[in-house]
Amino acid sequence: MNNIFEVMYTEEIVKRIENLTEISQPKWGKMSVGQMLAHCSSFQDVAMGYSSPRRSWLGILVGRFAKSIFFNEKPLPHNMSTIATILITDKRDFEIEREKLKKKVKTFQKNGADSCTVHPHPFFGKLTPEQWGKGIYKHLDHHLKQFGV
Repeated sequence: MNNIFEVMYTEEIVKRIENLTEISQPKWGKMSVGQMLAHCSSFQDVAMGYSSPRRSWLGILVGRFAKSIFFNEKPLPHNMSTIATILITDKRDFEIEREKLKKKVKTFQKNGADSCTVHPHPFFGKLTPEQWGKGIYKHLDHHLKQFGV
């Protein structure tokens, strides 16, 4: 499984982010391209420990059992629910959000696995740095495919 801590995967993701345009349209879902970039950026904040959303009751009950669904080679399902605090519904500036996300992805990769948050994932609970790296890649890949890049 691809891991954002590997330089080649970070470079691939950044190039795909650069291929987005302000008029990119989603193949599924309701977010605009600017909202999607802001959503992904907010998830980066969770992984880097800049934000620590509370665990959901559903996550507490079944999150650890659902990890295998997330940490495998299968693509994420379309229109799955998200962490409420990183659901972006307001209008966002595409260029600002694109640059912000590229910077966060590069910083996360550069700082390495040791810089991952120690706070639990809001749904899955405690994650290892390797799981964060794989999860970040898979999350970004999912949303970039959503917008055709």
